[in-house]
Amino acid sequence: MNSYLKLFLKIEIHPLLWLIVGIAVITAHFRELLMLLFIILVHEMGHTVCAHFFSWRIKRIQLLPFGGVAEMDEHGNRPLKEELLVILAGPLQHIWLVGGAYLLTVTSIIPQDTFSLFLYHNMVILVFNLLPIWPLDGGKLIYLLFSYKHSFFEAHKRMLLVSVVVVSVIFTWGVLYSPFNLNLWIVLVFLLFSIIMEWRKRHFVFMRFLLERYYGKQDTFTKLKPIIVDETEMVYTVLSMFQRGYKHPIVIRKNGENQRPLDENELLHAYFTEKKISRPVGELLYLY
Repeated sequence: MNSYLKLFLKIEIHPLLWLIVGIAVITAHFRELLMLLFIILVHEMGHTVCAHFFSWRIKRIQLLPFGGVAEMDEHGNRPLKEELLVILAGPLQHIWLVGGAYLLTVTSIIPQDTFSLFLYHNMVILVFNLLPIWPLDGGKLIYLLFSYKHSFFEAHKRMLLVSVVVVSVIFTWGVLYSPFNLNLWIVLVFLLFSIIMEWRKRHFVFMRFLLERYYGKQDTFTKLKPIIVDETEMVYTVLSMFQRGYKHPIVIRKNGENQRPLDENELLHAYFTEKKISRPVGELLYLY
């Protein structure tokens, strides 16, 4: 239990949030803000507690002016089922939050108008978080879905493209039906900025994924999935075919025949240690 209580020490409040708190106090909206922060904190703690249960490395839980984020020091090599549970642990908190508030209402501990406001904020946060946009929970679910069928690099790219499409649809709707909704535009700018930054560092994200496979634990792979490539393929190209949840024997075709499979760590070693960044994978047949 002590280790779970220590998770609260990882909570950080963004400096801009204090400005929002001040504005809420001045404009007599402090109750609504307090309610929102409570819901967001419980939501993020749902992710965090579940991640801690699976021994994930948790960096911090940050409360932002327009939401929250639980940052993990994990790079795509955890089991997909684990990650699914960690993602869902946030949205599932809204069930008991609403249920508890309803019980307090029927027992006359809190008034009906407070429950209605609490229910509204819960629904808004839940629906917003399930939008298929990075870095929301819905975007992470889409990422996970793509990861079942595609390589890490391709799944990450597809998820970001889906995010751009959805943001574009919401942007178009906002222009047509809610052009003066300041909150909408602030949120859209934040989401678009997050997507652009993730796109710009997509190769860095991919490198962290590969590095963790090379130096990290190998006990998360439950299945073998051979990668069959021609000897002329570049080492980096073959690495971009690596998929989450699978251990990859590398089968190199030479003169139309499959050669002895290489272990994926031999390829990773050639890339990171021997710096064979842009060399054909066929060269490795003579080294190992």
